[in-house]
Amino acid sequence: MSTTRTNKDPGQVSLAKTLGNWDALALGFGAMIGFGWVVLTGGWLSSAGTLGTIVAVLVGGGIMAVVGLTYAELTASMPKAGGEHNFILRALGPRPSFIGSWAITGGYVTIVAFEAVAFPRTVEYIFPGMSQIPLWTIAGFEVHLTWALVGVLAGILITWINIRGVKQAGVVQTFTVIFLLAIGLLMIFGSVTGGETANMEPWFTPGMKGFFTVLMAVPFLFIGFDVIPQSAEEVKIPSRQIGKLVVIAVIMATLWYVMVVLTTASAMPAADLANANIATADAFGALFNSDLMAKILIAGGIAGILTSWNSLLLGASRLVFSLARSGMLPDWFARLHPKYKTPHNALLFIGGISLVAPFFGERMLGWLVDSGAPSIIIAYFLVSVTFLLLRRREPQMDRPLRVGGEGRFGEVIGWASVLLTFGLFSLYMPGMPAQLTWQPWLIFAIWWAMGALFFFKVPGGIPAGVDAEEKVLEVVRARRKK
Repeated sequence: MSTTRTNKDPGQVSLAKTLGNWDALALGFGAMIGFGWVVLTGGWLSSAGTLGTIVAVLVGGGIMAVVGLTYAELTASMPKAGGEHNFILRALGPRPSFIGSWAITGGYVTIVAFEAVAFPRTVEYIFPGMSQIPLWTIAGFEVHLTWALVGVLAGILITWINIRGVKQAGVVQTFTVIFLLAIGLLMIFGSVTGGETANMEPWFTPGMKGFFTVLMAVPFLFIGFDVIPQSAEEVKIPSRQIGKLVVIAVIMATLWYVMVVLTTASAMPAADLANANIATADAFGALFNSDLMAKILIAGGIAGILTSWNSLLLGASRLVFSLARSGMLPDWFARLHPKYKTPHNALLFIGGISLVAPFFGERMLGWLVDSGAPSIIIAYFLVSVTFLLLRRREPQMDRPLRVGGEGRFGEVIGWASVLLTFGLFSLYMPGMPAQLTWQPWLIFAIWWAMGALFFFKVPGGIPAGVDAEEKVLEVVRARRKK
C-alpha cells in the first residue's frame, strides 16, 4: 500500500488494494468456518436430533442470508474499510455508528478470543499430555501453563502475520481454506462409503428447546461474511462484485454446516456421539475406522481456527482503525506500520485481548460463544435499519448492486432483516428458551463498559449524511487545537 498523505491526520489515511476475488471470498467463508463445527456438532445432535439440527441451521442460514443481502447492497455502495461504521454513520449519524461498530467489534473480539482457547483444546487432542504446570481451576477446568501458552503463541503468530500485511494474511487464508475444503470432501466420501442412515436417529428430539439451542449459536457460526465489507477498501475488484461475495459466502457456510451435521450423524449412534471426546473428530475416525483420520479431521479443525482467527482479527482491526480515522477512538489506533502500512496498533490491541483468554481455560469457549452473539445481532439490526433509511432518504444514491431491483421488494428484504434480527436478539433474554447465563452477560457488560469510555467523547448533534465523517473530524480537530 501507499499512503500519499501523512499519518498525522487519521481522517486522511487510506489502505492499499491488494485482495482479489478469491482472497475476499476466502476471508468471508473462512471467518465463518472456525472451530465451532468441530466441538458443537455433537451437542447439537443430542439437543435437537439430526433433522432438528439441520432445520435450525437452515433457518439460521436463511436469516443470515437476508441480513447478508442488506450488507451486499451497502458494501457495493460504500466500499470503504469499516463496513458497518460507514453505513450507519451515513444513515444514523456518529453515535449510532459508534454503537454499531463497537457491537460488531465486540463480536469479532469474542471469536478471536474463542479461537485462542480452541487452539490448545484442539492441539491437546493430537498430543495428549500436553497440559503441564497447573495454575488454577475455573468452573471445574484445571488451567495449565503449557496449555495456555500454546494459545498465546498462536495468537502472537496470527497477529504478526496480519501486521505483515493483508496480502500475506490472504495467502495464509487461501491455503487453509483449500485444506478445509479437502477435509469436507473426505467427510462426504467417508459418510457415503462408511456411514449408516440408522445412526441418524433420532431425527428430532421432543420439544423446541433443542431447536433454539442450535439457533442461538447462529450469530456466532455465521459472523464473518461481514469481514468482506471490513476489507472492501483493500479489494481490487468492482464494488458490485464485492457485494455479491457477501451472499455467496453465507450460502457456502450454510452448506458446510449441513454437510458436517449429516456426515457426523451418519458415523456413530447418537449415544456414542454424546460420550465422544470431540464428536466430529471421533465420528470421522469411525467412518474410516482409523484414529489417524480422526487426527486429520482435527487438523481440519485447526485450519478452521486459523481461517476464522485470521479473518476476524483483520475485520476487528479495520473497524477499530475506521473508528479512529473518523475521530471516534484515539489517533493511536489509526496509525499505520511504517513499513507494512497496516493498522498495527489496532491489531496489537485486538490481538492482545485474545492472549488473555487461554488463561481462563476451556469453559471460556461456551461463555465467549454466548457473550458475543447479542453484540453481533445489535450491529446486524442497525445495518438493517440503515438499509431501509437510505432506501427512503437517498433513493438516488449510487447502488452498483441494488437488492430486489427498483421496486418495493428491496424494502421488504430490509424489513424482514429488521424483524428477524430483533427476534433473534430476544432469544437471549431471561425467560426465553435460549436465555444466557450470568458469565456471558458479564463479558458482554465489560465490553460495553469499555465502549462507554469512548462513546461519550463521540461528537453529538451532528446530522447523518454523506459528509457526517468529515463533520466529526472537524469537531475533533477543533478540540485538539484547544
